[in-house]
Amino acid sequence: LNYIIDNRKTQARAHACRAWRPQDAMKARTMNFATPGSPRLRLLAMLASAAVLGGCASFSPDGGFATVEKTAKDRLGKDVQWARSDADQDRISKRVGELLSKPLTVDDAVQVALLNNRGLQATFQDLGISEAEVVQAGRLPNPGFSFGRSSRGDEREIERGLHFNIARLIAMPFIGQMEARRFEQTKGMVAMSVLSLAADTRKAYYNALAAEETVRYMRKVKQTADASAELARRMEQVGNFNKLQRAREQVFYADASLNLARAEQAQRATRERLTRLLGAWGTQTQFSLPERLPDLPKDVMELPDIERVALSQRLDVQGAKLAAEQTARNLGLTRTTRFVNVLELGLIRNSSNEEPTQRGWEIGFELPLFDWGGARVARAEAVYMQTVHRAAETAINARSEVREAYTGYRSAYDIARHHRDQIVPLNQRIA
Repeated sequence: LNYIIDNRKTQARAHACRAWRPQDAMKARTMNFATPGSPRLRLLAMLASAAVLGGCASFSPDGGFATVEKTAKDRLGKDVQWARSDADQDRISKRVGELLSKPLTVDDAVQVALLNNRGLQATFQDLGISEAEVVQAGRLPNPGFSFGRSSRGDEREIERGLHFNIARLIAMPFIGQMEARRFEQTKGMVAMSVLSLAADTRKAYYNALAAEETVRYMRKVKQTADASAELARRMEQVGNFNKLQRAREQVFYADASLNLARAEQAQRATRERLTRLLGAWGTQTQFSLPERLPDLPKDVMELPDIERVALSQRLDVQGAKLAAEQTARNLGLTRTTRFVNVLELGLIRNSSNEEPTQRGWEIGFELPLFDWGGARVARAEAVYMQTVHRAAETAINARSEVREAYTGYRSAYDIARHHRDQIVPLNQRIA
């Protein structure tokens, strides 16, 4: 340890951080162990490699957020921002206020949700948690120190011990790689949360807009029913309507009032759903929507290879594949460390007032007498097979979901076009 501390200068350490790679450390450690020489020098070489890796472990400038930003920009054409400070939150609030000050379009609604939704901001913190675990995996384990004092008659004996977890040092590169893969998986999950929020906001926006337009239509129907009911009452008074005819107009009026009440409740519910996705509160909830839905597109989208696109682009499928690969590598680590679970190296210095100072070292490890690690390996294999089946299920469900979504889109387009071209003109002529 003194050799490492005395000779690792700040400038050399910075140079090593720029040039050293984990695979280089693994190679160097293997060469040191394979080269004949003093065991003490080999131990110092291994500790030096681990020290360099531990010194290089640090947080990235963006915390892994660049991947999420790129996904939002490429797939949605929208901006996302991680509110890490009060200044970031102030900039977000200012941008959100500008977007909500005018009638909200669907693109603006998606942008507001991506900036202002607190649930999404909480999901962004998963990046910080995962990166902290990556950095922690690259840090050297703390040594242990023991101190003891004993007496035997006039003899006083003092024991000092310094212990290092060698098993933890050996496993550092493997654990670091495992946490790095988990960090990549977290990036994909956060990016998928961004896309899911955008899709939910878009759907909620159109539902809220349709509900408001339905309320306006139902109010017109009720006004017509009011006039019809009043006309029926007067016609009955002068003898031109019988009781059956007036009752029919009263039923029409009652149904119109009921339908208006239901439409107003649906309008409030859909607007609140949109408000929650936007993360709006206080004066932000007073946002306005356009007066009518947009026109039906002229042509329908043809997507013959939709399943292939889904398997290649859906983030949940990519995440399932990464999870299976990560579990497979973790299984290899479990098999490697099944026998060497606890391995500690200790330096001893015992002093006595009657005997010369005693110096030495000791190694402590777990004896695999009762637990040979078979249960851990069996559990890891079961977890791996579970992950493989989950990945296959995700791919199968992705194929089915995109087929269902596309057929639903085609059916909705055909139904809307039939209403526009057939039913609405007929009702206009009848009216």
